[in-house]
Amino acid sequence: MKILLRARDSRWLAPAAVVGAVLLTLLLTAGPIRLAGANPLAAYERYLVTPLMSLTGLGDVLLASTPLIFTGLAVAIAFRVGYFNIGAEGQFLVGTVAATLPALYLSELPGLIALPLALGCGALGGAAWAFLPAWLKRHARIDEVVTTLLLNPVALLLVQGLLNGPWRNSETGFPDSDRFDAGYTLPALVDGSRVHWGLVIALLLVLAVGIVLAFTPLGLRLKAAGQSPDAARFSGIPVATLKWRCALASGAIAGLGGASQVLGVQHQLTASVSNGYGYTGVVVATLGALAAGGVLLVALLLGDIAVGAQNASIVLHVPTQMGTIVSSTLLLTVVAFLAARRYRLVLRRRPPRTQAPRPRAPQPQAPRPRSTQPRGPASTLGQER
Repeated sequence: MKILLRARDSRWLAPAAVVGAVLLTLLLTAGPIRLAGANPLAAYERYLVTPLMSLTGLGDVLLASTPLIFTGLAVAIAFRVGYFNIGAEGQFLVGTVAATLPALYLSELPGLIALPLALGCGALGGAAWAFLPAWLKRHARIDEVVTTLLLNPVALLLVQGLLNGPWRNSETGFPDSDRFDAGYTLPALVDGSRVHWGLVIALLLVLAVGIVLAFTPLGLRLKAAGQSPDAARFSGIPVATLKWRCALASGAIAGLGGASQVLGVQHQLTASVSNGYGYTGVVVATLGALAAGGVLLVALLLGDIAVGAQNASIVLHVPTQMGTIVSSTLLLTVVAFLAARRYRLVLRRRPPRTQAPRPRAPQPQAPRPRSTQPRGPASTLGQER
């Protein structure tokens, strides 16, 4: 049996891989759910179906999915060009800090100026945090995975230092910033709902990124630079420049997501403003196959599981971490199935055995007759003249 690379990828393999990964995830997570004392079928219903059966649950799913759309798009753009940005978490946090700056020091601005200013500061903050790893990658060839990952805890320490120092709440003394004024609050889409206009911004980004990646020459160049950088350089594509620009754009989108979160949900800067959204964005981008539409669908799925995990914890007394186990297992199985679909198994058939001819026994050779003529010169007997 041999494992060979497929010459071409069939259209039905990718959907079949996803379906197989989902079924395998259900089988693998059924055991831990059963050990937690719940019926797996009832738990899956709470995870996936129950949040979508009411307007309140649907709003919670959209609210939980909004930051994942931003971070998933940020990671997908960088990965698409071959720049492995693992620092969306830090860029998200710095975006919240940058959006808080005008909210605290320019609090009297009207909303028409305050909101665009805070959102723009958030995007610039994320891009600035992504600048150093991108510069080191371009000029010093230092691996961006290491630099972007190491800057994430630095961003968290920056937030904690500000909240325990100059930005400590002046009224309560808690390590939270002061509440933002009304001009720095993203309004809700519907009265009485927590879903804010940050979701609309995220959907517009999905549309714009999807069009660029699928229907423009720039999207084709990004794909070529990511899949085969040597061939792209040979054809005249500036691979290093594309990676540099995509790294900054990735940081800007993640920072914009942080600004949307702090302006639309928190309304003040807190140490828990990011619930690991940047790290989850890597999961979203990977499961979404680095496509804008895929990022949107996966973000909605993970938001559904996150809300369903809270519901299952209350009703079925299942730990909330079980939702993380389900989503993590889904990531591993999908990645494994999508990687395995590139190969095929070939059974090597052994040739039929043919019986070799048996060696014949050597036959004795008859002795040669000896010559009766005498050796030496020819005899002249009887040859008389």
